[in-house]
Amino acid sequence: MKSICDPKTNPEAYIATTNAMAALQQNQNDFIGSKTTLKEVLPYLKLIRDSEQIWYTYTYLGINYLNTYQFKKASRYFNKALDLNINKFKNIESKKNIAEVLIAENKYQEAIQILLSLTDEKEVQSKPKFHAEILDRIGHCYSHYSSDNSEAYRFLNYALQIRMRLKDNEDIAKSYYNLALFYQNKNSDSAKKYMTMSYEKYTLANDIDGRMSALKLIINNSPNPELKKHALKYIILVDSIFEVRQKAKNQFARIKYDSKLQREENLKLKTHKAENELNLERQKNKNIISYIIIVLSLCLILILYYYLTSKANRDKIEAAYNSETRISKKLHDELANDIYHTMAFAENKNLSLAENKEQLLHNLEVIYSRTSDISKENSSIITDENYISSLKEMISGFSTIQINLILNGLDLISWTKIDKNKKITIYRVLQELLVNMRKYSDASVVGVNFKQIEKSILIHYSDNGKGIDMEKIIFKNGLYNVENRILKIRGTIDITSAPNEGFKVLIKIPI
Repeated sequence: MKSICDPKTNPEAYIATTNAMAALQQNQNDFIGSKTTLKEVLPYLKLIRDSEQIWYTYTYLGINYLNTYQFKKASRYFNKALDLNINKFKNIESKKNIAEVLIAENKYQEAIQILLSLTDEKEVQSKPKFHAEILDRIGHCYSHYSSDNSEAYRFLNYALQIRMRLKDNEDIAKSYYNLALFYQNKNSDSAKKYMTMSYEKYTLANDIDGRMSALKLIINNSPNPELKKHALKYIILVDSIFEVRQKAKNQFARIKYDSKLQREENLKLKTHKAENELNLERQKNKNIISYIIIVLSLCLILILYYYLTSKANRDKIEAAYNSETRISKKLHDELANDIYHTMAFAENKNLSLAENKEQLLHNLEVIYSRTSDISKENSSIITDENYISSLKEMISGFSTIQINLILNGLDLISWTKIDKNKKITIYRVLQELLVNMRKYSDASVVGVNFKQIEKSILIHYSDNGKGIDMEKIIFKNGLYNVENRILKIRGTIDITSAPNEGFKVLIKIPI
């Protein structure tokens, strides 16, 4: 039972079981073993609320110390048991135990005072066996302390009468033993009679310790002829009780050892179980955290996807709107005006004249050219392996009799490694620059130079046109579109120009 009681989780059961083991060891007169057993529970007494089990621990310890002649320790534990104040009868038992220590220390007068105070208690008188024991101890004290033999005999005889009525052979044998001690130095015949009667009653009660005590008293008071016979009986009893008690000690030692092994094994199993439960709980928590992270990640991905899709749609709508606005503005500001002027010219001029007819054809050619430019600006762009040819064709389209266009390094760029959006941006930016050149610069020489450096493409654009004042420049229309497109692909643009000094642009785009 003790092996399955954990003193930390179930201290009440552990202490109760240990007290029971200690009591069994006391019954075998193994007071040292009992004392060792009880010391195991002392650290756990503060963990329990059942003060009665604490009382038993203190009482058993006191009895062990009393029987091993450690009287101060015995008295200390009996007093600790009394201080618990469990109930009236437990307090009486504690006081009787304190009196037993005083008797062992030959302090008979102090013991008598305690024991006499107990005889008037109704709890004592209601228990004849216990009452007789107290009376017997009072008589024993008087026989050693007082010269008044009548008091000693009165209490001893009173105790004997109660025990005779109870017919308890062991208790009767105790009374006979104490009466034999009383008569030992007063009446040898009476002493011998009570010694013999005590020995016989102890034999009937199968009390070996009592028989040995009575037999020892008989030997001490026997004449020489009888001495040998009684001595042989005594030796046989000593050998017998030694064997019995040694077996009992061995049995208890084995039980305690097995109990310890079983307790350690149970502790290991509990520890292993606790570790498994902890690992399972940790794994469960990890799984929960993983599920939470997965769910949050999915939610984040969905939100990001929705945001990017919405942004792309907004950008497309905005780009389409901007493109429509720009086309509309060009049609209104440029093409519509040219058509209006041409219509006015045709209405007001004599077209039969060769020079007026030639001017009309020139105006129509300008309108066609501008219509072609607008169409090219908004046409779809090829970005596959034919991109280089398309780009060359677009750039070459701006070369005329008046404009000498020089193109270098286009074929040296690794266009297959460049993103589709960046190809479109390069195409549109160059287109914007060339359109603005033809509209505003009056340039005769234009140069476009491509160069690849590490992970970037450098595009140098230059013309010998009339240029612009950089301090007064306002980024509108074409130039605004050029800068905005470059910045969107994380590129950089640097414009250098001055009036009558041409126009230069350096563009750097990461691959």
